[in-house]
Amino acid sequence: MAKESKTNGAAKKGAAATATGAGPAALPLFYSKPRAVLAERHGNMSLTPTSDFSFAANTNSVPIVATELPMVCKNYPILFTDGAQTQMVALLGLRASENLMVDDKGNWTPGTYVPAYIRRYPFIFFENEEKSQYTLCVDEDAKTVVEGTENPFFVDGEPSKMTQGALDFCRDYQAHYVATAEFLKAIREAGLLVENRADATLADGRKLSLSGFKVIDEAKFNALDDETFLAWRKRGWLHLVYCHFISNGNWNALVERAAMKVAN
Repeated sequence: MAKESKTNGAAKKGAAATATGAGPAALPLFYSKPRAVLAERHGNMSLTPTSDFSFAANTNSVPIVATELPMVCKNYPILFTDGAQTQMVALLGLRASENLMVDDKGNWTPGTYVPAYIRRYPFIFFENEEKSQYTLCVDEDAKTVVEGTENPFFVDGEPSKMTQGALDFCRDYQAHYVATAEFLKAIREAGLLVENRADATLADGRKLSLSGFKVIDEAKFNALDDETFLAWRKRGWLHLVYCHFISNGNWNALVERAAMKVAN
């Protein structure tokens, strides 16, 4: 049930090897024990219908995909990672291990957007070594994965509505991930990304500094030749760049949240 060919969606045998976007020895953010979703393994397992985001409380950023940017730019700065493989991320906090959007009870700040990467958890697609198929996996260490039948993975040996929904969500996310990679490649090859850093001073005088990220240089973007600009317009990429620029207005809100947390 859990395996999907990239070409025809048919189920095949074989173990998943690496997570999309992660190296062979690495696990994606949040995941510690991902296993293929199988009836013989998870037939008596259930997913608690709760909204506990405590698993995301110790990270200050998460990957985002292009289709999310209109929502993300309303709440968070949109940044680009400084590494061998550029990623686009939503900044959730000013310290390395602090998510300002999650309180001590695991609640997400009401009225703010929850990125798809977080909503997907504890499910994820893993890719086999030949990069020919994906396997739906679940993090068995997730607190929401429990024994029981309240919200089961399988019913009479067949994937439940919940499991099918997780498969559909991961399939859509994967497609958006691939499309986003094309956008990131384009802005990288156009030389638009530049190093940046942010410095903030809290009300109590404490200073915070964030570095190791990149942003799109607005002057370089405005200097794009007409052919590239029109090509990007056809691809819908101009809107993504503008969402990034708009998101810069969220830095002050993060600083205010950090100050409120210190005060409390």
